[in-house]
Amino acid sequence: MTTGITSERVELSVDGEDVDIHYRTGGEGPPLVFLHGIGLDAATVSWRHALPALAPERTVYALDLPGHGDSDKPDRAYTTDYYLETLAEFIDALGIEEPALAGLSMGGAIALGHTLDGGPVERLVLVDSYGLGADAYWRTAASSVLQTPILGNMLWQGVGSSQPAIRNSLRSMGPGEPPQQLVEDVDSAVDRQTVRAMRRWQRSEFQWCGFRTDYSDRLEEIDVPTMLIHGDVDPLLPRRWSEQAAGTVTDSTLKIFDGCGHCPPREHPDRFNRAVRAFC
Repeated sequence: MTTGITSERVELSVDGEDVDIHYRTGGEGPPLVFLHGIGLDAATVSWRHALPALAPERTVYALDLPGHGDSDKPDRAYTTDYYLETLAEFIDALGIEEPALAGLSMGGAIALGHTLDGGPVERLVLVDSYGLGADAYWRTAASSVLQTPILGNMLWQGVGSSQPAIRNSLRSMGPGEPPQQLVEDVDSAVDRQTVRAMRRWQRSEFQWCGFRTDYSDRLEEIDVPTMLIHGDVDPLLPRRWSEQAAGTVTDSTLKIFDGCGHCPPREHPDRFNRAVRAFC
């Protein structure tokens, strides 16, 4: 990572258990907390380019959520509620007052849920965000696999086991060939315990009738400036979710990134950083 962004640790009590959290931080100014997605992700994966780019105007924080990166990876249930409690405890432990929150994929749902739960938030950046819709075309198949242990083991046994396997997984998230630096970042952050956390969270979220977490009927409650960014060819979460949310949130800005898949901060870092800097 770039000079000026440092690695730190903080011990939190989440759901009655102590958990050691690794996070990246640096910069000056009002706080901006970044939240990564589930599975093949971590602070250094999604936010490698964003942290140093935005540190001149903001004090930036990017934590490895439990089960990810260099944070503890306890053998437990992983749910959206668990990650919501983790975020609330992290903000409280570091004394962060009224942060801006930027969340990618599952991280977007965590940012949304924290805001709707009444957490003091200055503004929101929701990037290809989960939690904005009830279902996706692939959910039925995923639910069937996740509820069938043998099939689930077969599906995930190769994820994170080698750089070729990681590259194949990343190819499914967007157009084009993933750069080697991204493959290496994922390789250094993901292990079998991360895959275990991902599977358990997915098993909790991907229900037979749809997604467990869906805030789409509560978006009118958001009363802070909100920017929604979405890759126009995201194969995982449909762009219409962000488009519909932008039409519902009172103070909203919508950015659709052409030729972009599920991870704008890594696929189009310069454009992403400019948009967030202007918004924040």
